Amino acid sequence: MEQLKQKILNEGIVLSDRVLKVDAFLNHQIDPVLMQQIGQEFARLFRDEGITRIVTIEASGIAPAIMAGLELGVPVIFARKHQSLTLTENLLTASVYSFTKQVESTIAISTRHLSANDRVLIIDDFLANGKAAKGLISIIQQAGASIAGLGIVIEKSFQVGRQELEEAGFRVESLARIAALEDGKVVFID
Repeated sequence: MEQLKQKILNEGIVLSDRVLKVDAFLNHQIDPVLMQQIGQEFARLFRDEGITRIVTIEASGIAPAIMAGLELGVPVIFARKHQSLTLTENLLTASVYSFTKQVESTIAISTRHLSANDRVLIIDDFLANGKAAKGLISIIQQAGASIAGLGIVIEKSFQVGRQELEEAGFRVESLARIAALEDGKVVFID
């Protein structure tokens, strides 16, 4: 997706050979026009998959997931990372390690929002090692729902996430695939 790639080149900051900071438009400050375009692209890619729910993880996946949900006309569920007084019973849970935050979190979704009748599209901001995606897959499988695929805004293709997800039989559609982060620059695939 050219608009996204240009935004990454113009506003992304390469912090190391493994970390890309995109807080100017995706995960601190949000560019709503770009998010709308991202939602439209995910809807185009998955429109014929019979999606009934979109699942993401808080917080950075919420904006692109909502825009895709709006385009597809389906609800968006986000897995919560933090304990809540209102999210305590009938939970589907998984453990997820965050490389950028260097912390393990338990994520949760209420069984009230996800069932075996659902066909789910997972959307997330980044795919690197695939830990968040695998946590969401675990929760969806606990509910007995089927997974149509994963929509990823930015993929670090030089890490194992995509390969492991595809080897497990999941469809992965990434809007910007990064081959390398080197010398302070982003190198894209395609």
